Amino acid sequence: MTPLRTFFWLCTALLLISVQVQAGPPKEIFWDDLLPKGYELSNQDAAASHDGDQQNWVQPDLDAPVVKSLDGKQVSLPGFVVPLEGDSEVITEFLLVPYFGACIHVPPPPPNQIVHVKIKNGVPIDSLYDAITVTGTMKVATWKGDLAQTGYQMDAVGVAPFEL
Repeated sequence: MTPLRTFFWLCTALLLISVQVQAGPPKEIFWDDLLPKGYELSNQDAAASHDGDQQNWVQPDLDAPVVKSLDGKQVSLPGFVVPLEGDSEVITEFLLVPYFGACIHVPPPPPNQIVHVKIKNGVPIDSLYDAITVTGTMKVATWKGDLAQTGYQMDAVGVAPFEL
């Protein structure tokens, strides 16, 4: 790991610690927690097509319901990165998705299974194949981009490698 990446990870860890001291630990959530009680993904939503023709992909269930009680909550959510803004060293904006390849190699999941994330000073991402955990303030709000529509947004304060 380069000295710059080490510095960013150290700063991210210190920021996470300061946020936890001030507001208590964030609520650890998982992708099922983004689905309202009683709502189930259809087989079409859950199945990822690998046909490779990105122009013909249609994001399923654009009206998928969200969990309004998550709005404004400090949370920690694991997932995979789909970069949107940044450079070769750090990214400042990305989509957090529940499985590798969503929105890039396979069609996007429904909006209630995608989080649009912004992190003020950016964060290095060593590999898109690796799962990460993002911590920050969750917003129940729609975001639309070229790759997908989301049902959630997050102002991140930290990103760390995912650990079981």
